[in-house]
Amino acid sequence: MADQQALDEVVEYTSGLIRIDTTNRGGGDCRERPAAEYVAERLSGAGLEPLLLERTPGRTNVVARIAGTDPSADALLVHGHLDVVPAEAADWSVHPFSGEIRDGVVWGRGAVDMKNMDAMILAVVRAWARQGVRPRRDLVVAFTADEEASAEDGSGFLADRHPELFEGCTEGISESGAFTFHDGAGREIYPIAAGERGTGWLKLTARGRAGHGSKVNKENAVTRLAAAVTRIGEHEWPLRLTPTVRAALAELAALYGIEPDFGHVDRLLEKLGPAARLVEATVRNSANPTMLDAGYKLNVIPGEAVAHVDGRCLPGTEEEFGATLDALTGPDVEWEFAHREVALQAPVDAPVFAKMRAAVEEFAPGGHVVPYCMSGGTDAKQFSRLGITGYGFSPLKLPVDLDYQALFHGVDERVPVEALHFGVRVLDRFLRTA
Repeated sequence: MADQQALDEVVEYTSGLIRIDTTNRGGGDCRERPAAEYVAERLSGAGLEPLLLERTPGRTNVVARIAGTDPSADALLVHGHLDVVPAEAADWSVHPFSGEIRDGVVWGRGAVDMKNMDAMILAVVRAWARQGVRPRRDLVVAFTADEEASAEDGSGFLADRHPELFEGCTEGISESGAFTFHDGAGREIYPIAAGERGTGWLKLTARGRAGHGSKVNKENAVTRLAAAVTRIGEHEWPLRLTPTVRAALAELAALYGIEPDFGHVDRLLEKLGPAARLVEATVRNSANPTMLDAGYKLNVIPGEAVAHVDGRCLPGTEEEFGATLDALTGPDVEWEFAHREVALQAPVDAPVFAKMRAAVEEFAPGGHVVPYCMSGGTDAKQFSRLGITGYGFSPLKLPVDLDYQALFHGVDERVPVEALHFGVRVLDRFLRTA
């Protein structure tokens, strides 16, 4: 059982990590090393021998192994990232890198994504060192750089250049799972991620005939691009149910006493009410235009226009996704992947999922654990190259008035102290039994 010191340390470490500004703006503009050194110092204090690894100077990852009591058992990877997305201080109630603790809440960028989980891992590992606890299976703990961009300096680098550090790991846990989802009717649902949609960030390029803005131009690159972007933005993607999403719908339907009619999924989602939010983004692919770049002067028609689209696809739909983009962009617009990562699925009937479920239910006996698929992606994609099956499991018990999902990359990101205490207890229970 996590002791009082562990409960105190998880709050201290969450706040401390937030105060270290590890903003990742993409394009290599980030420096995680100070946070990595903070983590490594605390792992060393627990008797471990952490390795600090870099592909690029300042883009630091930390990896350590805890030996289990059963050398024949497969190892488990526990990982969290150290970087965070940008935050504009003027938009926040408190400074986003203050790590302020006010009224039982820790404030700042990274409070839920995901320096809270980093702190939980540290608190549990240090509690075990004090108590002389060893897990059944080897645990590899990894704190990564660059998750909020391409992961090339983080989990991608570790998987490609240091696979030996993850020898024996068959499963892994990380962010975005086992948090409280309040359904508005008094139920507490705890979704555990057992899948992720694939990442397909797209660059669209339209070319045409440059010319004077006052002249008729039927080969206007901006017009061609705008038409393609509009078609993509308005496209209705067809329903595609993966095993993970089907399992999520089945368990949610059972919870609400509804017949899981998979032939009419949209109707089923309507019957689930607010709980539909857990699955509605993962019953189909998506492609959302996010950036436009064209021209250099108002009265000049440019010869080229560029757009970027955030595409996400479900497992097994990659060919369909590409064919659909070919049709939507048309003959006058080229498209390519600016960044691409695989979709993931993890079995929900695996023993490790049952142990995660049991750990949550021990400390949230009135809660209902269900599987779900993440609409976005995590470092689990890169670690899957090593044959590691990934789950989202960073437990938090949250109050009704705190919308966990809205806090990701949002303003006034924060996490209650009690939620961190719950997370340490659940993570400690799971890792002892996993």
